[in-house]
Amino acid sequence: MKIGLLCGREYAFPPAFLDRVNTLGRPHGITAEFVKLAGTRMGERAGYRVIVDRMSQEVEYYRAYLKHAALEGTYVINNPFWWTADDKFFNYSVMARLGVAIPKTVLLPQKSYPAEFDVTSASLHNLGFPIDWEGLLDYVGRPAILKPYSGGGWKHVYKVNDVGELLAAYDRSGPYCMTLQQFVHFDTYVRCFTFGKRDIVPVAYDPGERRYIVDHQYLSAEVGERVVRDAQTINLALGYEMNTIEFAIQENVPYAIDFLNPAPDFERDRITQFYFDMVVEKMSALVIDRALNGEPQQSWPRWEEMVGIGQVAGFTGAPESGKPT
Repeated sequence: MKIGLLCGREYAFPPAFLDRVNTLGRPHGITAEFVKLAGTRMGERAGYRVIVDRMSQEVEYYRAYLKHAALEGTYVINNPFWWTADDKFFNYSVMARLGVAIPKTVLLPQKSYPAEFDVTSASLHNLGFPIDWEGLLDYVGRPAILKPYSGGGWKHVYKVNDVGELLAAYDRSGPYCMTLQQFVHFDTYVRCFTFGKRDIVPVAYDPGERRYIVDHQYLSAEVGERVVRDAQTINLALGYEMNTIEFAIQENVPYAIDFLNPAPDFERDRITQFYFDMVVEKMSALVIDRALNGEPQQSWPRWEEMVGIGQVAGFTGAPESGKPT
């Protein structure tokens, strides 16, 4: 059995991961290598039992190939179908339904559109104007955060204090669909590594310096338990098995700020040697387990089952319980 790694601008993690998988996998007849692609025929077997995807968010061909590989029976981490469909606003809405603390959030129409789409006023007759910017700020509070409804890496994120600052930032947002979100006045910030859906490792994180901190007494037992529980809920609902989930903690309430990070940063110089060694070990164990035991359907999201949407909408064939098993 082969495990493939799809990656981009990474230097420390890929060789360490492949070496560790090859070492741990040898007794099981498992080997690991970089995926190599040079055109994909319909019906062509992928040749991999498991593929770890850390780059298809930037290369469309990779995403299309991974869907094909899944069709041919490869277990892909993370599920390329759901990753294609997912967005942060939907994430927030689902998790609010599941009892995770979420800041108040508003989805906004785009400021502009890519030229190739030829969007005119006739294309936008469904939009209502003018937008009540003051009312939206009243709803989420001041200050607020303006950020893309999809994407990551802290790009195009603005903190705004009033309508003037909001409009100035919105004018710079261009073709990106944005969300306006309540600013959480946090006293503690945590970024959780997740491996599989239930193995959660909360890590002290400084969002200002974008720096991981090795501190095992960072959270109280009560807050730590809720962070782990909520992170498990997020992964179970969205199907992610490789993710980072960020919580801003205000007055002992962990607000889930960001959890659409299915290709998280694993580089040694940024996550510290301690967490790098842990990530390599846990990811290697995860892919070997999936190679030996995983079935493709296990990587699908479960939000519909968990929120009981079938009962709410009156669909037939809905699960009897909205609770995860």
